[in-house]
Amino acid sequence: MASNRLKYISLGILILQTTSAVLVMRYSRTMKGDGPKYLSSTAVVMTEILKVFICVVLVYLQQGHGIRGFFFTLRSEIIDKPVETLKFAVPSGLYTIQNNLLFIALSNLDAATYQVTYQLKILTTAMFSVLMLGKRLNPLKWISLVMLMAGVALVQMPTKAKTEKESHSAASQVIGLLAVLCACFSSGFAGVYFEKLLKGSKQSIWLRNIQLGVFGTFFGVIGAYWYDREAIQNDGFLQGYNNMTWAVISLQAFGGLVIAAVIKYADNILKGFATSLSIILSAFISYWWLNDFIPTTFFFIGASFVISATFLYSREPRVIQAKTVSV
Repeated sequence: MASNRLKYISLGILILQTTSAVLVMRYSRTMKGDGPKYLSSTAVVMTEILKVFICVVLVYLQQGHGIRGFFFTLRSEIIDKPVETLKFAVPSGLYTIQNNLLFIALSNLDAATYQVTYQLKILTTAMFSVLMLGKRLNPLKWISLVMLMAGVALVQMPTKAKTEKESHSAASQVIGLLAVLCACFSSGFAGVYFEKLLKGSKQSIWLRNIQLGVFGTFFGVIGAYWYDREAIQNDGFLQGYNNMTWAVISLQAFGGLVIAAVIKYADNILKGFATSLSIILSAFISYWWLNDFIPTTFFFIGASFVISATFLYSREPRVIQAKTVSV
């Protein structure tokens, strides 16, 4: 009974985090207000700083040996192992690029289309798992990947001839689509690379996230001043920040950590349910609240394909045990 309760709580948390993070980010990028809009590059940096702070607190509480033990753990596992630590710069840099791309994507795509298209990360993760980890996919998984690609393609299908205003919107959608596709490849490679680093590692996931976050902050600051130096110098690093901006940062920082914490209670079927319900909720709220999404027949068919593919890919084949016959 308690196990089932934890599973359903995990399902609720996964749905809430996945849906709210996307919708709040979309709303923060499209809401109208006075003054300059916040810079997505600085939001990525603040997310990494907050993530490092949270993980530092968690590592301190987990090791339970006071301040001295905490600093000894950081020194022995991070500072005294520079080569091992530097390996985390690769996935960290890719995650930083991915996070910036997601801001671009949600500045140009409605939340529902984004949610469906971003499921292509399943395809890229599978591809890099085969290439880098030598994993083998069964026929059911290959079928689900084909369904996934077909579903995403259907969601992008135009429905009619476009006016000049709609053509501008179409150009914006192409930018958003390209950003999502690049983010999917970045996410797939970084995730598989990170998984490869974690294999054989005895340290906690929180300590590894500190390493990722430190490098992510470094790369994020470089990116922010590379692309937005003039805006930062004129109006400050935190220009345009409001409650909605901090909500985006908090959801992004806590999101991955919350998922990492509850994922052991949520099996693949529950994760499939969470993804599916998140797509449905995003479409519903985008239509009724954000007013930036008009569902089409292609969208419904494509979304159905993607949801079905998610379930198929997460399904594990049954292992049939041979019965022994005693003579």
